[in-house]
Amino acid sequence: MHVFQVGAGSGGIVVLDLVARDPRVTRVTLVEPDVYKPHNVHRHLFPPDAVGRLKAELAAEWVRERRPDVVVETVIADLTDATRATEFRRYAVSCDVGVCAVDNETAKYAFDALMRGAGKPWTLGEVLSGGIGGWIHRFAPGGACYGCVAAHLRRTVTEEAPAPAPDYSAPGGPVQETTVPASRASIGVIASLHATLTLDVLTGTPPPDVTSLLFTLAVVPGVFDAAYRPYRFAIPKAAACLVCAAGPAPAGEELDVALDQALARLGDN
Repeated sequence: MHVFQVGAGSGGIVVLDLVARDPRVTRVTLVEPDVYKPHNVHRHLFPPDAVGRLKAELAAEWVRERRPDVVVETVIADLTDATRATEFRRYAVSCDVGVCAVDNETAKYAFDALMRGAGKPWTLGEVLSGGIGGWIHRFAPGGACYGCVAAHLRRTVTEEAPAPAPDYSAPGGPVQETTVPASRASIGVIASLHATLTLDVLTGTPPPDVTSLLFTLAVVPGVFDAAYRPYRFAIPKAAACLVCAAGPAPAGEELDVALDQALARLGDN
């Protein structure tokens, strides 16, 4: 089976590690443009002496050391790079399941469009700010899209701030750093749940009554009244969704417009 994953950060590498260990997985395509930085070390599986190397290359080595029989292809690119759209569509069409492990909203919508266009299932994990909990989502062909889910849940808990996009015009220049307040343990819990749901999708046994799962990890007054509590959501496809209601996944300028509308709507929530 072929897994198409975007993102190999502190959560993404945990998902990739757990999913790739499954003997049914024979091929992995990983899209990840970022470099392993000093501030990544205390939350990541990679060693300190790997700082400065590409995360995609480190992730590929990690998988090959544990599953030398798995074919791992790395793509050093931003998923939203329009010049690589044809290449990304090819991976989406050939995969059995998609895994989204990024914290950038635009990239999430772009991955959603890719997978809907290919008619393939995909999963998404999101760690909430401070590691107080996280979301795990499952998207099935013909079902609710990411826009449907985001609008239905009307999430008011602030999530991790997305990292700034790298400046590819000056690869050697300074890069603004961001910090993620979630602990390594919190990230690992949500990533492990994400991997478990992904493996359920691969085997065709995902829970039929779960589109999204919210799992709390801390008591937060006014937000979560208990720790370690799951909340399950079965979310239908929205007839008035700005992203998917019109039919097939949009492309080009139409996709840009849909993304702008969807992101604006999230800001209103």
